[in-house]
Amino acid sequence: MIALDDLDRAILRALAADASQNAGALGRRLNLSQPACWRRVKRLEDAGIIAGKRLDLDRAALGFGVSVFLGIKLATRGRVSLEDFERAARAIPEVQVIQHVLGQFDYRMRVTARDISDFERVLRRRVMTLPGVGHVEANVVLSEDRRLGPLG
Repeated sequence: MIALDDLDRAILRALAADASQNAGALGRRLNLSQPACWRRVKRLEDAGIIAGKRLDLDRAALGFGVSVFLGIKLATRGRVSLEDFERAARAIPEVQVIQHVLGQFDYRMRVTARDISDFERVLRRRVMTLPGVGHVEANVVLSEDRRLGPLG
């Protein structure tokens, strides 16, 4: 773990908002030279604070207009391993996120689909056939406000 100063936090906020910025543009925005900015970004990457850069796709523009959060309770913990469940869930292309959680459910998933009937197909043919699935609760996303996280 490395100590972060205000400039490191500003770099992280700027990259969280737009990770496509190069060190020159980022440096100009934060009143740093390109080499100094690059060294700071490299230090944050080497420390594992910047773990990667992702592309944020517009699901609706790609034809995936429905997002659903699923809460999944496994029926038989002893007979089906968590690894088997997770491996099978990762093989479903519509599943975007799989979280092993503590609480009412064993897993939470984010599923994208073209429309509600497409989601029903995914639910019936793929999710409900996962090993050990007992109870599934679905919450359809009506709107979403993304935040940048603790530094944003």
